[in-house]
Amino acid sequence: MAGSIRNMAWSLLVGVAIFLSIGLGLPGVAASEEHVVSGEIVVTLLGTGGPEPTAARFGPATLIQAGGLSLLFDAGRGVTVRLYQLGISSGKGIDAVFLTHYHSDHVEGLPDLWMTGYMFGPFGSRSRPLRLWGPSDGKEPSGAARIAKGLTEAFSDDTRIREADEHVTPIATEIEARDFQPDRVVFDESGVKVTAFTVDHGDLIKPSVGYRVDYGSRSVTLSGDTKFSENLINYAGGTDLLIHEVFAMSPQLATLPQLKPVADHHSSPEQAGEVFSRVRPKLAAYTHVILLGTAVEELLSRTKAVYPGPLVVGEDLLRFEVGDSITVKRWDQNLRKYSD
Repeated sequence: MAGSIRNMAWSLLVGVAIFLSIGLGLPGVAASEEHVVSGEIVVTLLGTGGPEPTAARFGPATLIQAGGLSLLFDAGRGVTVRLYQLGISSGKGIDAVFLTHYHSDHVEGLPDLWMTGYMFGPFGSRSRPLRLWGPSDGKEPSGAARIAKGLTEAFSDDTRIREADEHVTPIATEIEARDFQPDRVVFDESGVKVTAFTVDHGDLIKPSVGYRVDYGSRSVTLSGDTKFSENLINYAGGTDLLIHEVFAMSPQLATLPQLKPVADHHSSPEQAGEVFSRVRPKLAAYTHVILLGTAVEELLSRTKAVYPGPLVVGEDLLRFEVGDSITVKRWDQNLRKYSD
């Protein structure tokens, strides 16, 4: 009797949540996803920070939508929260996940994305394996395959219980990992082509890649974590939107020996500006914004001393609509939608 009452209460709770989400336009329902205009690429910066656990900037994650597909690049801390804010399901709403490298700040949101995605509800309900792409380091199993195996083993109790108790479909708890060698096309579906290319994140941080996404005549390039990279410049040629990481700190902090190795793995504003000036995209944007003892105004000033072209400093939930021109939209937290 108690079990029946508990099940009835749960069903009622879920039903009310779905009704409210659909009827009132609250976040957390796939049906409320923003419409993507045919021929456009829509890019949303879900997380623009780094390892620091701050609420101002969540961990690195970028959503690219084109050709009816939603592709996620990196899965940093808080990625499921940002998707939920947009009304995008962590399960049904993501078609593929691509990792740039295996630093913790780029993958720590992946377990949450995977497990939340197979739970029942408008924020989950995945009916197929999570598809995961990652660069290979030449070992077997390598890269993404090791992560998939580790997650499956670490959270086997959760999948076992939910399959038995909540009747989650076993296939929804699987991770379909695809390791790849970079500097080639790694994904080509529905007219959307993803090319992975090697970048330089330091001698010990290999493999590390950036990505270029092409759809029709539109293109978007993501630098991944990198120092100044000629290979990035080569692959980004002719791109509409170039999204690049940046690391800037004050002269005082630059003298600290603890920070030098970190700075050496990333691009300064001047180095990123040189990349922008050589690629000459329609719009350049910063993500993975690391500012130590300095401010956004100084970041812009230092970049524009090298690159006078159009530039935006990314913030969480900033959106770019890449068509004949590039429209930038900011998320209104109070209205819970994008401003016109």
